[in-house]
Amino acid sequence: MAVNGRRVPLPAALVRRVVGAVLRGERRHALISVTFVGRDAMRRLNAEHKGHDRPTDVLSFAMADAAGRAVGDVYVCPWVARREARARGIPVREELVRLVVHGTLHALGRERHAAAVHRHLTAARQSGIPARCRRWHGDIRCAYGRCPT
Repeated sequence: MAVNGRRVPLPAALVRRVVGAVLRGERRHALISVTFVGRDAMRRLNAEHKGHDRPTDVLSFAMADAAGRAVGDVYVCPWVARREARARGIPVREELVRLVVHGTLHALGRERHAAAVHRHLTAARQSGIPARCRRWHGDIRCAYGRCPT
């Protein structure tokens, strides 16, 4: 598990715990890299790999190494996450954690996974990652304030 980026908006230990909770919940072993990128870098990645010339919140790439083990790259754009968090009325850190879960599931090859996101966020809470109230999809609130509900 690797966490990269010029400025990492979440503690690396938290990102590792979230990815680990998803891997345990999926009963999978994989090498997952999570990289936080700026708006321009995400726009370039999205244009090159998805054909959309605009930044997006998260991109994931699923691969396998020479031995056939799962390897995945997850790219998260905090700039887009801030906008989405504001629109949803949730903390930015909560949105970033949701994107790490979402991206990790895609990196594992999961395409339809709304129920899995909820299940993995619940598992992450049980791993000691503090949670927000369950009114919004069970998402994690990373102990950076009190739940507004």
